Amino acid sequence: MSFDNNISTKFPKLAPKGPSGELLLAHERTKGSFDVNELSKFMYTEEWLQKMNKVLKVMESDPAFDKTNRYYLSREEKIATSLRKDKRLIEVVKEQNWDEVDTQIANFLYDQSSPFTLHYNMFVPTLKNQTTDEQKKLFLEPALRHEFIGCYAQTELGHGSNVQGLETTATYIPETNEFELHSPTLTSAKWWIGGLGKAANHAIVMARLVTNGKDMGPHPFCVQIRSLEDHHPLPGITVGDIGPKFGFNTVDNGFIMFDHYRIPHVAFLAKYSQVKPGSGEYIKPPNAKLSYGTMVFVRAHIVMGVRYALAKATTIAIRYSAVRQQFVDATNPKKWDNKVIETPVLDYTMQQYRLLPAIAAAYACFFTGCEMIRLYNLNHEAMQQGNFSLLADLHASSSGLKSLTTTMAIEAIEDCRRACGGHGYSMFSGLGQFYQDYLPNVTWEGDNYILTQQTARYLLKTFRHVIAGKAEKSEYNQTVTYLSHYLENPQAKCPATTSADFLNPELILSAFGFRAAYGIAQVAEQIDRHGRSWNSMLVEINRISRAHCQYMLVRNFIVTLQADESLSKNKPMLRVLRLLSSLFALHTMEKELSEFLVSGYLQPEQSILLKQQVIDLLEAIRPEAVSLVDAFALPDYFLHSALGRYDGKVYEAMTEMAEREPLNHTLVVDGYEECIKPFVIKGLKNNKPLLENNTTQTAKL
Repeated sequence: MSFDNNISTKFPKLAPKGPSGELLLAHERTKGSFDVNELSKFMYTEEWLQKMNKVLKVMESDPAFDKTNRYYLSREEKIATSLRKDKRLIEVVKEQNWDEVDTQIANFLYDQSSPFTLHYNMFVPTLKNQTTDEQKKLFLEPALRHEFIGCYAQTELGHGSNVQGLETTATYIPETNEFELHSPTLTSAKWWIGGLGKAANHAIVMARLVTNGKDMGPHPFCVQIRSLEDHHPLPGITVGDIGPKFGFNTVDNGFIMFDHYRIPHVAFLAKYSQVKPGSGEYIKPPNAKLSYGTMVFVRAHIVMGVRYALAKATTIAIRYSAVRQQFVDATNPKKWDNKVIETPVLDYTMQQYRLLPAIAAAYACFFTGCEMIRLYNLNHEAMQQGNFSLLADLHASSSGLKSLTTTMAIEAIEDCRRACGGHGYSMFSGLGQFYQDYLPNVTWEGDNYILTQQTARYLLKTFRHVIAGKAEKSEYNQTVTYLSHYLENPQAKCPATTSADFLNPELILSAFGFRAAYGIAQVAEQIDRHGRSWNSMLVEINRISRAHCQYMLVRNFIVTLQADESLSKNKPMLRVLRLLSSLFALHTMEKELSEFLVSGYLQPEQSILLKQQVIDLLEAIRPEAVSLVDAFALPDYFLHSALGRYDGKVYEAMTEMAEREPLNHTLVVDGYEECIKPFVIKGLKNNKPLLENNTTQTAKL
């Protein structure tokens, strides 16, 4: 008995049962009431879309950026493939004369982090923002030429969110004008550091500065960790990879420990604070809040990135739901060419209830992301002039929004995956690995529950200022505005008497503002008047942060639609976006219904009207669903999903991708000879008489 192990499994070339996914999606696109391209240009600008198409053509034709085998690779192969992509991208940027935006688009389209990701996202920005001119020449310029490949080593085995609790020390040695890095305990090992495992030769190390016997807290140092000649770890350094993770396995997350490792004085990043050579005298930064700027920048961009996560997940799920047909609705049978067909699952109200609010959330995050970037730039300009008045509100809001929106995104990705039924469990859906790789967003740059405490501290401080008459109203500070409105009328009630009343933007904003203010007032009373500890109030503290940030998302959505002049000239697009803003707000109210009721603003009988309006909005938005995800303008290359293809050829794509599975390129699996064949051969011998008898009886028949 012999087998040809070089034969591949091929599906017969058959067409799926009609109507095809291609026809179904084409039909869906005829239902849209607005110009999809115009909405795409409104969100991204025409210039950005043209850049994306230019970059896309290059990436689709270059083998280094090929995604065909992405779902079949081992971890070692994933790291190797990612490194080749990083190297080739550096070359292509020069060949094509791409600018920074082109490069950002290329990384966006590739949609997979790599060993160089932290070099670009943390190492280089830190060197740009926290170095002197001398240090820029020593560290930044080689990093921009990729002579130095860096990472950002902050998190430790025993400390993550509590940066002040980091254990790694950097002790100034005046006799040699050096700093001595040391890891005093096992828990002081730097851990989870992207790019550190195998790729980086330098690291920004956050270590406790000790000078003249005084601990000045964590400060950044630029540290060489591997030889530039052979990439071996330098003496005094233990470094390696932390091993496989739940996801994110294309990145070599690493660990590092220092054994009295000496670095030169110039390694201390000295733009804001300094240690004087020789004396070790510590010079404080001109303003302690300067360090907030980087955090706000990163978190604002994470909020903006949420829209892409939501857009990707909903694009896949909506397109597949329009193609996938299940059961015949006896009360309203679907017909095609005068024949009854099974109903597309997107026609079922429950599927709409699961998916359409996620589309609305994607658009909500887009508008808030844009506003956060605008406020960051405004604050950056103000800080350069010594004006820090915007920073506290922006820092608090960016912290809370990072927490809320990344939680929204990870929940929506999983909801979209489940909404794809059994095929959502396949990696070919594009949602499984995506969920795994996106999941770290709820932890990095601040654990989501810890971050809400930063927001709540600001909200309580602002509330106390409003009570004391010390708060200044500003167009940039809506927190003071809604708190003031609440205190003017803490017994206010929702005026809605019909379900349609809940479409009133002013009513919606009043409801969200009142609910947030009520929660803040209750927490302030418990802490300030009743002596409750901060720890005992953490659940409520999380709730007020969430309420405040939901208010911001809703307000930014509504206000943008009211204020943008270009939208007022495009009535069909404005109508659909208003429907989405109402759905986002009212669906959020429904999910948080208990808080709106407890605040006293909403009455129990009004909740019935609210729920009915949500269902009415689903019905109104349903015909626009495919057009709304098409407007995200996400190419198939980016999605890399059998279920989310623009052309709707779902089943053809699933079978084609299954054919590429390595197990299908041999007829006999490794281990057959040892683990299966002995049992089968034994059975053949034992059953030979029976088999021969059956053969004889069959011949007689």
